[in-house]
Amino acid sequence: MNTQRKIQASRKRRIARVRAKVTGSAERPRLTVRRSLKHVYAQVIDDAIGKTIATASDIDLEKDAVKGKKKVEVSQAVGALVAERAKAKGVTSVVFDRRDKKFHGRIKALAEGARQGGLNF
Repeated sequence: MNTQRKIQASRKRRIARVRAKVTGSAERPRLTVRRSLKHVYAQVIDDAIGKTIATASDIDLEKDAVKGKKKVEVSQAVGALVAERAKAKGVTSVVFDRRDKKFHGRIKALAEGARQGGLNF
């Protein structure tokens, strides 16, 4: 088995381990985060019906809000934006799904931005 397949397999195991503990419902949907090298994306998902309620990414932000800022600051702004959009749909409480990432850096900044935006974890 080559190295890339081992990495993918261990990544899938980590995602499954986190998802076994985190499930979204109608009253507490799941806030999931995906981060790439350039961008960060967030979705609020109701797992009971399998529907996305709100989304946000750094691509949605204004150019002025992103330009010259560090990735952590941009992630915090994305958290605030997803919180604003979720609250507009009537969501106030969520469960946080960090997928296979550790809770620090951009993931933590997005969570803090969502909390400041008014979402309860």
